[in-house]
Amino acid sequence: MNWRIITVGKPAFSWAREAAETYLKRLQRYAKVEHVIIKEAARPVVEPQLLRASEDTFRVILDERGQALRSLEMAGWIEQRHLGGTKRVSLIIGGSDGHSEAFRAKADAVWKLSDLTLQHEVALVVLLEQVYRAHTILKGEPYHRE
Repeated sequence: MNWRIITVGKPAFSWAREAAETYLKRLQRYAKVEHVIIKEAARPVVEPQLLRASEDTFRVILDERGQALRSLEMAGWIEQRHLGGTKRVSLIIGGSDGHSEAFRAKADAVWKLSDLTLQHEVALVVLLEQVYRAHTILKGEPYHRE
């Protein structure tokens, strides 16, 4: 399965850039993964760009109103999508304005990473780490310990 991670704005903090690059590189062992950055702008400008960037993919929007998944559940979700023939998944992290109700309605799934509101750089690192963790679970590798 191919992953497209779409974010509004690029990480400004060096630690976040380094962490994101580390997990993007690690994920290459398991799948094709790309990070698409949409320039920060007002939500009405950004959302059509997010839709275009995620066209023809299974669209997952990260939002505080979404479903929370545990690591093992995410691994199971990935396995089910893979077995179901899903080729490409887009994971979308919005900007500081969040996502509109109309935009969320265009998602195939809506997830939340935490009950806390996360700054988008933190959300990117957490998301990438969890996708990496899920892949190691599926491969039975020792990164994840129950």
